[in-house]
Parts: sequence; C-alpha cells; structure tokens
Amino acid sequence: MSDATGYEMEGGPFWDPRVTANIHAAGAVLWRRARDGGLEIAVVHRPKYQDWSLPKGKLDPGETPVLAAVREVREETGLDCTLGRYLGHVTYPVPGHRKLKRVDYWAAEVAGGEFNANDEVDVLNWYPLDRVMDQLSYPMDRQVLRAFTRLPANTRTMLLVRHAKAGRRDRFSGPDPLRPLDRAGQAQASALVSNLLAFGASRIYSADPVRCVQTVTPLAEKLGAEILLEPLLSETGYATAQDEARQRIASLVSATEVPVVCSQGKVIPDLLRWWADRDGITLPSARNRKGSVWVLSFVDRKLVAADHLDRSLSSDVVKS
Repeated sequence: MSDATGYEMEGGPFWDPRVTANIHAAGAVLWRRARDGGLEIAVVHRPKYQDWSLPKGKLDPGETPVLAAVREVREETGLDCTLGRYLGHVTYPVPGHRKLKRVDYWAAEVAGGEFNANDEVDVLNWYPLDRVMDQLSYPMDRQVLRAFTRLPANTRTMLLVRHAKAGRRDRFSGPDPLRPLDRAGQAQASALVSNLLAFGASRIYSADPVRCVQTVTPLAEKLGAEILLEPLLSETGYATAQDEARQRIASLVSATEVPVVCSQGKVIPDLLRWWADRDGITLPSARNRKGSVWVLSFVDRKLVAADHLDRSLSSDVVKS
C-alpha cells in the first residue's frame, strides 16, 4: 500500500458502490491473547514507506482475497492465522496512477509461527486495544480497527456452503438426490478447500443429496474427516420439518470446532432469514450462487455477523 491521500470505507459517508477498483488487495487485523487476558493487535513497520500499518498486500494472479489475506499475514509477519469475521473493505486512489485500490479485511487470530524481519517488514509490534489506534499511520487502518472493535474478537464461526454446480436437472435421468457434480462443480469443490481451511474448517456436515456430499468431499479428504449426513438440511427435509432443521443447525455452532455445513439453494436463504430475524442482524445482499459460502459469526450461540463469500471466492477480482 502506498501513502494514499484518500480512502472510502464500505458503508461510510463517501463510499460509492459504483466505483470499481482495478487493484485488489487483502489484509487482516491480526490479534492474540495477552498474558493479562486482554487483546493485542499486530502493527507492522514497512521501511519502503516508513509507515506503520496492518498486514496487507496485493492479490497474486488467480488468488482469492481470502487466501491473499492469510498469505500476506504470513509473508509480512511470519505468523500463521485463522480468519474470522469479515471487517469490510477500503478503497482509495493510488497517488501518481489513474488506479483505485480495494483492500478487503478480516479479523485473524494468530495460530503459530514467529516473526523475523524481512524485506517488506522490519519491525512488528503488539499493542493493546487502548493504544493501537495511535500507532497506525493511516486513517483507513484506524477505521478498519474500529470495525474490529464493534464485536468481540473471539467469535465462533460456521461455514454454510451451497453445493457446487451439478448440471441441469432435466438432463439427469436418475432420481434427483443422486444427481452428481458436473466438471465445473468438481472444480468448485476443489477450490473451496483452501478457502474453507483459511477459516479453520474442522468438522463437516452435509445434506444427503449426492451433490452436497461431493461438494465437501475434497475438504473431508484433506482433513481426513468424516462427512456427517444431515437429512433435515436437504430441501426435502427442510420443507417437511422446518423447525427441527433450524434447531439442528443452530446446535452445530461450536466453541471448539469450525463446522462446515453444505446445503441447498431453497434451504439457505430461508434459514438465514430466520436466524437473522431471531438474533437481530441485517444480512448483506447475496445471490447465493452454487459453490458460494456464508461465513457466520457467533458470540456464544447468537448470530452477530454474516458475510457472503461469492466475489471473494472468485479469481476474477484480480483482473484489471
């Protein structure tokens, strides 16, 4: 990131959704528990710019923002991290160029590693929340940090996946529950693996149609985990026992695991509307396309945030 002269935060007073960025980047508010039980936030010094900022950097060709955020944290700080709640994005002009940069941010908890000075970052300092604002060089970083502080850092995560592409129903001669993923869907299922692991995916549930199970099979193989079938979360099961299905998926929220739940297009929107109404949040607009993911954040068992990964799972964003 350069020493930008202007910025806009999504939802802020100057944010214009019609503005299209042609440079894409991603980063994180990287946090850890301090010895006194409080939170500490990582701030990095970049000698090239002589600034103090949050870890971030440009997407590599074909890379998603989710994966770029994890990679940039690792490259700049030497630390592995697990992504949590989405914090929004900033856009700003790049001085000296007729270009606009967009940076997407997530909360990210340290998961291991050790800092070593490198070409991009020569110093990493940890600051408590009541001191970190004054250490950041840019207003946009402070605005991202304010978004981080609006909710507890240590939220629980659930990853709700709509199954990948399975071709047209009228072209499959067998029973619809047995309709498998097509070639595009298989590619989507494989691409999901690293993106879901970035959020710490660890336990896998699926509605029982074959296309749902196949969507999470590459992840299960990567983790060496069992896929636990949830017939209530299929379209048929949900239609016949809606209240039971809602209570079942709510029971899967965990303090120790990050559950991945694969379901269908006529289940997910209604389920999320119920959850959002119950817990008093507003859902972002979403097309709920096949192979997309909802990242749901909870405090205890209350839904406090929901982010739809559709654009953020597409390598198309790197095109300029």
